Amino acid sequence: MDSRSSMQDIDDSEVSVRTRSRVVYVVSEELVKASSLLPSNRNRSLLIHSLATALGLFKAVNPLDGGQKYLQVIRPRRSTARELLVYHTRDYLEYALSPSSNHQDQSRIAEFGLEDDCPPFQNMHEYIQLVAGATLTAVDALKDDACDVAICWDGGRHHAQKSKASGFCYVADCVLAILALKKRPTAITTNALTTTRKPRVMYVDLDVHFSDAVSQAFYNASSTASSQILTLSIHYTSPGFFPPSLLSDLSNPDDSAFDPFTLSLPLKAGASNRTFARIWPIVNGIENTFNPDFIVIQCGVDGLAGDPMATWNWCLGGEGSLGSWLEKMIRQWQGKKLLLGGGGYNSANAARAWAYLTSVAMGSTLPLDTDIPEHRALLLYQPSFTLDVPAGNMQDENSEEYLLEVERHFERIREVLSCRLSGGTGSA
Repeated sequence: MDSRSSMQDIDDSEVSVRTRSRVVYVVSEELVKASSLLPSNRNRSLLIHSLATALGLFKAVNPLDGGQKYLQVIRPRRSTARELLVYHTRDYLEYALSPSSNHQDQSRIAEFGLEDDCPPFQNMHEYIQLVAGATLTAVDALKDDACDVAICWDGGRHHAQKSKASGFCYVADCVLAILALKKRPTAITTNALTTTRKPRVMYVDLDVHFSDAVSQAFYNASSTASSQILTLSIHYTSPGFFPPSLLSDLSNPDDSAFDPFTLSLPLKAGASNRTFARIWPIVNGIENTFNPDFIVIQCGVDGLAGDPMATWNWCLGGEGSLGSWLEKMIRQWQGKKLLLGGGGYNSANAARAWAYLTSVAMGSTLPLDTDIPEHRALLLYQPSFTLDVPAGNMQDENSEEYLLEVERHFERIREVLSCRLSGGTGSA
């Protein structure tokens, strides 16, 4: 499946001028071609957007809304060097964005992390600008009140560091999005009185890998004040599992390094719908306490059953599933949402998952037994040829004892968080 043929499945006529729409979806032929060269996920972007097209998501209309389309497709812009410099270092950008950089210079590529899992690749400079620009285009739509939910499945690169690439990630679009969202004052109305406050941004990471770069970017254990930004990573961690980080352990209010605005909830191997249903009230409680104006949700799907990571046993449907989590986030949480992609190394399953989550965000959820439509990539969806990603047979190792420990920790975390937000020091 090459980029030239598959892109014929994406009708550019569906990309429209921005108007008010509840959900926007960021994509363009240029973005898909660049993202499909990513060494860790070659052609995955093509599969994702081609399946969304084949399923008719871009053309679906809401009969209850005068026949208006459920979502609006918008073209991403390229990010500028100035926008990238909001977080990344000048040295890294000058090297990574230069098509003429000498990628044979081992000392330089090592300095900027462009080796091992992040090798230089064709048009890497274009990829960095387009992916960051796509995520920032989605951010613009939210800030301009053009939508309530913005989707950018090519984003979600949560391992990219300030001065180097890491973990298949070359640009820190998650961090750039959070920094952009926190800038605009938000109007708050209470008892008919309207005041403004700096917007609160909550980042929730569902990838099986810890959101090391995002969490580290905003971590500040020395502060006793409130914060506009809260990060919560739900992930797997163990010795030798990427990424190594002291922040990936279960957040503990008794730890001197504890920051109530940088939270970590690691799950054991085999985490299934049962475990995710159990921890949903914890995550919901943190959101309710923090009361964010914007929620950035990194929807990495490498924790789904069937992924080569073979770590969790999460699935798309049922109580506690990825689909049910996103539906609750969309319907129950008040802030505007930015949905980003992330990990997912079974490309057909990633396409299934993000197509399904797109339909959830649209409010027109597809049945999980939906047949994959005839299109150029159809054979990649065998043997089931349906939308579902069901659970496998992996044992869920998240014991009752461990989940009780998690609940105890987060009950106290909510108390500290509440105190900080109300102006107290919030000691545990």
